[in-house]
Amino acid sequence: MKSIRITSLAFAMGLTSIAGLAQAGEVRVMCYQDGVECEVTAELAKRFEAANPGTKIIIDTVPYKTVVEQLPVQLAAGQGPDIARVTDLGGLSKYYLDISKDLKNRKYFDANFGATAPWLRPSATDKGVYGFMSQLTMTGPFVNKTLFEQAKVPMPGAKATWDQWVTATRQVAKATQTKAAIAWDRSGHRFAGPAISYGAKIFDAKGEPVIDAGYKTAVNKFVDWHKDGTMMREVWAGSGGSTYASSIDEFINGNVVMVLAGSWQIGNLQKKVGNNFDWAAVPNPCGPAACSGIPGGAAWVALKTSKSPKETAAFLEFMASEAAYAEFTARTNNIPAHAGLAKKGVNYTSADPASKAALGVFSGGVSTLAPAAYQFQGFKFNRAIMLPTVTRVTQAIVGEMGTDEAVNKISADMKDAIQQAQK
Repeated sequence: MKSIRITSLAFAMGLTSIAGLAQAGEVRVMCYQDGVECEVTAELAKRFEAANPGTKIIIDTVPYKTVVEQLPVQLAAGQGPDIARVTDLGGLSKYYLDISKDLKNRKYFDANFGATAPWLRPSATDKGVYGFMSQLTMTGPFVNKTLFEQAKVPMPGAKATWDQWVTATRQVAKATQTKAAIAWDRSGHRFAGPAISYGAKIFDAKGEPVIDAGYKTAVNKFVDWHKDGTMMREVWAGSGGSTYASSIDEFINGNVVMVLAGSWQIGNLQKKVGNNFDWAAVPNPCGPAACSGIPGGAAWVALKTSKSPKETAAFLEFMASEAAYAEFTARTNNIPAHAGLAKKGVNYTSADPASKAALGVFSGGVSTLAPAAYQFQGFKFNRAIMLPTVTRVTQAIVGEMGTDEAVNKISADMKDAIQQAQK
C-alpha cells in the first residue's frame, strides 16, 4: 500500500511539466478542448491581463485524457493548477475551492448559473460557488429531413409526442425503405430524458433515487418499439452488459430516420454528412409529464491547490461575465449554461446553416429541461442508475426477461451499486 502511494505521488509530481502547478502571483488553467475552447480562452485571458496588471494567466492545453486520468492524481497528492476545465463534476468536488467570498457580484452567479451550481457542490446543503459551467450539452434527437421530403410525410411540430414521432418516422422508413425508423444511443444517460418525460421522478421526496411507474412506462415503450421494428435492434441488442454504443454513425450512413444522441454531435454531423442529405435537430419529444432531455457539459472550477485564490476568483468572474461568456459560446459553437444568454440567444458566426439551426434548437431546449433532469445529472451516483438500465433493458429486448423483471432488477442493481460506492 505504501509503495502505491509513493508511486502515485511521484507520478503526480511528474505532471508538473505536463500541465503546470499553481504558483503565487499567477493563475494556471488546465484546459482541454473539443474544438477551439482553449484557444479562445487564451485570447480572453490576454484581455483580462491587460485590465489587471500584475496578474498572469497561463493556459495549459492538455488532452482530455490528462484531465480524466492525471488531474485527479495531482489533486490527491495536494498539487495541481488554480483552475481546470472538468466534466467529472461531482467526482472531483472535494478538491474545489469556494470563491464566493472573493466575488464582486455573487448575485450575478446565482441568477445566471443557479440551475447548474449544485452540480459542483460537494453536498446538497452547501451554498458555495466553486466555478461555473463553461457550456451545456443536452441530449436530443436529429432527423433526416431529406427522407421526410422523399416520403412526403410532414415532420411533427415542436410539442410533438414520442408516439407522434414514432408514427411519422415509421411511415418515412417504410416509404423510403430505410432500415429502421429510430435509434437511441445505448446509454442510460440518453434513456433518462424520455423516462422523465414519461413521468419518471428519478428521486423521491427525500431525494433518494427511485425506479418508479414512470420509469417502467418508458422501459415498456422502448422494449415494444424494438419488438415492432421501430427501433434499430443492433444498437442495443448488439452489445452485452452495460457497454456504451453510439447510434450516430447509423444516422450518418442513412440507416435511420431519427436518432437520439445530443448536441455534442453537431460538429460531427457538419463534418461527415456534408451534402449527402439535409439534417436537423428537433426539440425533445414529449411524454405525459415533460418534453425533456438531460443536460451535461464541462465546467471551469477553482481548485484548493491554488496559490492565488483572489486572482483565480477574479479571472473566473471575468470569464463568467456576459460579454466574455457570449464570445466564448459563439466562437466555440457551444450551448450557453448562462440563463441570461439562453434567453437572449447566441449569434453563432462559425457554424454552417444546419449547425447554426441545431444550436438554436438545443439552446432553446434548455428552458424545457425538467428539474429532475438537472438533479439526475448532478447526482454523484447517477451511473448506478444508468448502467443497470442498459443491461436490464437489453435483456428485455432480446427476450431474456420480461419488462417487469427488468425494472425490478434495475432498482435492485441501483441500490446495490450505491451501497457499494458508499462503503
